[in-house]
This record gives sequence, C-alpha cells and structure tokens, in this order.
Amino acid sequence: MSQVAVKAWGNSQGIRLSKEIMEKMGLKISDILDVEISADAIILRKAFRHRSFEERMMEYNNKISACNFDWDEPAGREIL
Repeated sequence: MSQVAVKAWGNSQGIRLSKEIMEKMGLKISDILDVEISADAIILRKAFRHRSFEERMMEYNNKISACNFDWDEPAGREIL
C-alpha cells in the first residue's frame, strides 16, 4: 500500500501520484479520474473515454476499411 499527502495547490488541495502508480494504472498527465466516496475511502477510477476512429483503427494496423467491405450486388433501389 502506498501513502500520499494532501498538499495545498493554489486555492485547492491535491495529491501527487508516483510514477509507479501512474504506470501501473496506465495513466497520463491530464487523464480524467472518476471520484467515489465510500465510508472512509476515496476511490479513484479511470474515467470511461470514447476512443477516436483513428485510435480504434490503430488496433487493426489500419488494415480495415469500409471501402474494402463487399456489400454484394444491389438488391433493391439503392443509390450508387
């Protein structure tokens, strides 16, 4: 278990997370965290973030394209 101290940060307060914690959680500077308070615990979770189309394409090494999809022959009154 790690410990952090609450420190003044301008007119607010903040905590600093170690590099090890940042790496373990896959966090980057400016990432958004959800905060939950439960009894005497403060729970921080990575906020859900929609990935961009480009980020999703990178998972497939940009080898997927809607243009490469075989839509078959027209079956009705499609506009080509």
